[in-house]
Amino acid sequence: MRHFLKNSFEKMTASKGENEVFNLPNTITLLRLAVIPVLFLLLLNPGRILSMVIAVLFIIAAITDLIDGYVARKYNIVTTMGKFLDPVADKLVVTTAMIMMIPIGRIPAWIVAVIIMRDLLVDGLRSIASAEGLVIDASRLGKQKTLCQIVAVSALLIHYDTVFGLDAHAVGIVVLYLALALTMWSGSDYFIKFYKKKMGE
Repeated sequence: MRHFLKNSFEKMTASKGENEVFNLPNTITLLRLAVIPVLFLLLLNPGRILSMVIAVLFIIAAITDLIDGYVARKYNIVTTMGKFLDPVADKLVVTTAMIMMIPIGRIPAWIVAVIIMRDLLVDGLRSIASAEGLVIDASRLGKQKTLCQIVAVSALLIHYDTVFGLDAHAVGIVVLYLALALTMWSGSDYFIKFYKKKMGE
């Protein structure tokens, strides 16, 4: 079975140009984007069951992020398109979920605005750093920030009391504030690293 899977992956990567987009990791990433239209159901102010369904789909999408990265590295299917799609898909899914929860009162609008502005500023700084040939190593803060955002959004999507009696919304709000702190901290850390690189030239 292992040899069969290995041969399949080798065939998928036999022609890099042809499979630049439609290889397995990128296909998984594109399927993750398919969750976005489902998130628009939040505008209907869903009840307990539909909220749980949406949350489960969101969590599955988050898990596939780990899967496509693992497959790409293990079978050497890392492509330029994949490097672009993967982080974009993550941000689109998480950001869409947060935006869709604003009208139904599940998440404070100002927090969503701050998180989006931070991401735009950091992405802009990355572009400037890349244009100037500066390499700024990613810190663990970024990964911790992303994990907290995913946990917070998952809980806020569930919204209602869970089978364990926990108030999912309350848990989500607490983790959301932690995610906000890490978001600002990691963003500041990136700007500080950029400044030090510039001064070290």
